[in-house]
Amino acid sequence: MVAGNHSTVTKFILAGISAQPELQLPLFLLFLGIYLVTAVGNLGMITLIGLSSHLHTPMYYLLSSLSFIDLSCSTVITPKMMVNFVMEKNIISYPKCMTQLYFFLIFANAECYMLAVMAYDRYVAICSPLLYNVTMSHQMCFSLILGVYIVGVVCASAHTGCMIRIHFCKLNVINHYFCDLLPLLKLACSSTYINELLILCFGIFNIFAPSLTILTSYTFIIASILCIRSTEGRSKAFSTCSSHILAVAVFFGSAVFTYLQPSSVSSMDQRKVSSVFYTIVVPMLNPLIYSLRNKDVIAALKKMLERKLFQ
Repeated sequence: MVAGNHSTVTKFILAGISAQPELQLPLFLLFLGIYLVTAVGNLGMITLIGLSSHLHTPMYYLLSSLSFIDLSCSTVITPKMMVNFVMEKNIISYPKCMTQLYFFLIFANAECYMLAVMAYDRYVAICSPLLYNVTMSHQMCFSLILGVYIVGVVCASAHTGCMIRIHFCKLNVINHYFCDLLPLLKLACSSTYINELLILCFGIFNIFAPSLTILTSYTFIIASILCIRSTEGRSKAFSTCSSHILAVAVFFGSAVFTYLQPSSVSSMDQRKVSSVFYTIVVPMLNPLIYSLRNKDVIAALKKMLERKLFQ
């Protein structure tokens, strides 16, 4: 991914979240804390699931994959973003900018479909428990995870390939904290029609197809929960579903606000704030929402800690 003769710009300057000097240190400490929680939470989940044999089930394989996606997405963006808080100018070269864009798109798209796959897994487990081991076999689970990454790579390759064809001249200040599609297109001095069409088509498909899958799955799940006679059982099930739906709503809601609104409706500064949710906040919250409220995960964690203390 080199500029070649396609661009007169060899480097970009990332404007960051805020230019106010008094906010730089507090924001640096805030995002450093968020990144550390994200790294510890997601790495901890991957390690715990890998080492606990009774967590070697499709549900936890999917959860481990989600943790990997969250950790990767946050790592692609957050460390470079924090440079803006401690240096006068956050400079990123053209090849590194395109590389950051490419990997961000892979993991952002993969997260959309992984959330949908996880919702489908819960639907099968609750609505068709007798067929669960057949429907969500290890081979099927592996195929679904592989499919998630294939979709991510295809979408990222299409977007980044078209972005490399764009001419950038003179203007090189990206009004964002990372190399994203819309802020880069605002710096273009050649036609961006194909790029905008791709964003619209892929954006609609990659947001609404997983959202519809999740909504349909949870509609059937809630219908099944309502058939549970025990009030305590229903409340526990609703509590679990509500936390999952909240995480999904934050992720997809902020993504819709960022990519599917006309530029005349929302400013780039508003889009930067919404981007923080699905690129930085959601990867931190997912281990808490999907894992720490899970009794099997808590039991496995206690067992592992007891084993370490005993040794």
